Amino acid sequence: MNITTIEAGGRVIAIVSGNEAVVGNVQSALDLMATVRYETDCDRIVIHKALLSEEFFDLKTRLAGEILQKFINYQVKAAVVGDFSSYTSRSLRDFIYECNQGKDVFFVADEQQAVERLSRV
Repeated sequence: MNITTIEAGGRVIAIVSGNEAVVGNVQSALDLMATVRYETDCDRIVIHKALLSEEFFDLKTRLAGEILQKFINYQVKAAVVGDFSSYTSRSLRDFIYECNQGKDVFFVADEQQAVERLSRV
């Protein structure tokens, strides 16, 4: 897992990338938030999709809702970056749509879109 920072819109945003899933449960999501906060003092995080377990995208597991609620509770804004077109679940598409209408969590195609969204909230 790699953590870098970028400044945009007067805000510092952490970009977390990697090739393997490091978030597979609520505790690992909390650990990620704590690590980013400790290393960068950022409350805005770009998370690459590869860092999330596939269970996150299966809404029946309730993992996505539980994790995203933790982000909201700890006042951390997040953007998940990746290609979500391979998921055929209508409920997941609706979930992503609803998240993108809010101010806390976004699902976007690339880092540039993530930084733009996080710099405005």
